[in-house]
Amino acid sequence: MFTTPRLTCAQITAADWDFYHRLLTSPHVLYYVSDAKTEEEIRASFETRLPLWSPQSQHWLCLMVRDRLSGEPLGVTGYIHHDHHCAEVGFLFAPEAQGKGYATESLLALCDYAFTTGGINRLIATVTAGNLPSRRLLEKAGFILEAEIPQSYWLRNRWHSDWQFRLSHPQDGIITHAE
Repeated sequence: MFTTPRLTCAQITAADWDFYHRLLTSPHVLYYVSDAKTEEEIRASFETRLPLWSPQSQHWLCLMVRDRLSGEPLGVTGYIHHDHHCAEVGFLFAPEAQGKGYATESLLALCDYAFTTGGINRLIATVTAGNLPSRRLLEKAGFILEAEIPQSYWLRNRWHSDWQFRLSHPQDGIITHAE
């Protein structure tokens, strides 16, 4: 769907199953995201992302993020509509791809796509409180922390708070990308 200086981002396909499965079975990747899932749950999640996506779709736009030169998969990013003008972004990156700016680069491109092509006016993100790398990533992309929701997410046998972030369309006077 789009490229950046170092990345290609294209809709996930059936051929991406092995990488997707590896992401969703990595304790490091899932630490702030989810408890372990069964093979069937992972497969079902994967298959909901396979239908051809358009801006009117009700399922996740799930993009495989790959190194532009080598074609190696690095992670996934995307969004899902909550209403006509608002969507929630999400991202997961392999441990070996974390901390190298790939997630930031792909998220900036995704936000630009959502605002210019996707018809989105507002993006939101929910992050488990304590997930500082994801918080920093969202803030680098211009997202603003709007709220902390106490004890809203069950993970690792206890309740966790969630951080809720917002990014408005640049026409709304919000800077979309932090300097």
